[in-house]
Amino acid sequence: MADEAEFREQFHDAFEGADYPVSSPMDLVPALPNGPGTRFESGDTSFTAMELATKMNDAQDFPYDDVDTLVDDLIEGLKQKDML
Repeated sequence: MADEAEFREQFHDAFEGADYPVSSPMDLVPALPNGPGTRFESGDTSFTAMELATKMNDAQDFPYDDVDTLVDDLIEGLKQKDML
């Protein structure tokens, strides 16, 4: 089973280097260590940043002024989609 704290830490680490405020998922790509192919994993759940952007499109509320708000929305979106 996927672990919320693990994903929260991975998302924070991956997205904290973005140039905030960000107005779209594309603004986050330069911060990712492996670009859109950056992989997030916990338990049996695994997806790339590109897959995350596609799945969370309706759960995100751009623009984001800071990494914590972005991560909170991503975690909430994963919960709503029964991925967490």
